[in-house]
Amino acid sequence: MPVETSFDTDLSGQVALITGTTSGLGKRFAQVLAAKGAKVAITGRRVERLDELKAQIEADGGTVAAVPLDVTDEQSIINCVEDTEKRLGPITLLVNNAGMNIEGLTVNVATEEFDRIMSTNVRGPFLMAREVGKRMIERGEGGQVINIASIAAKRALAGLVPYCTSKAAVAMMTQALAREWARYNINVNAICPGFITTEINEDWLHTDAGQRQLKKYPRRRAGEPRDLDGALLLLASPKSRFITGELLVVDDAQSL
Repeated sequence: MPVETSFDTDLSGQVALITGTTSGLGKRFAQVLAAKGAKVAITGRRVERLDELKAQIEADGGTVAAVPLDVTDEQSIINCVEDTEKRLGPITLLVNNAGMNIEGLTVNVATEEFDRIMSTNVRGPFLMAREVGKRMIERGEGGQVINIASIAAKRALAGLVPYCTSKAAVAMMTQALAREWARYNINVNAICPGFITTEINEDWLHTDAGQRQLKKYPRRRAGEPRDLDGALLLLASPKSRFITGELLVVDDAQSL
């Protein structure tokens, strides 16, 4: 018989909770996972944007629940997980995507700004992983956690000390959780994107400074959210059962 080599991206039967889906990468992640058959919980603070995304996914035939979430609030995280499982079923895939950034020299960064980025980028993903992971362990059926880090987890970027610090923490948390939860058949991985064009930075890319940055990259371009589809689907697929603790860099060689 011929060897089976097809890559199964059918996620039917999976329940995915994605944080930070009101724009950018999180919105794309929700659309891609829903298109592959997963039931998706879209989350965020801007409820009106969640409603818009929910309508889009449902129009395309997907199953979706819009769940309000503030990742800096522990009770909001607990409520979000409980609501998701009541409406869609047991969570089998968590995508910790919500995050923020601040730019500036370290001497000008206010303590409150540093605390806010660490609360959003590190504390929030930890609490969400803990809440979802606890349920996965109790059910004994395994699951997948995908954290969204950055090439800033591995490379110092000018003017982004708090951001780099937070993403390095996410990377180590990913590997530590992978080691701890391997016995429960829970895979924990991180995607480390390079510079991706989103609505937050699109205007800046058209400035002189933005164009100078692009010229430093080997292919003189930024990525698009769709460029992370392959990494997302690989780590979400059952075919990734032998991949855990991986920090998958997807950056078009920007960090070289």
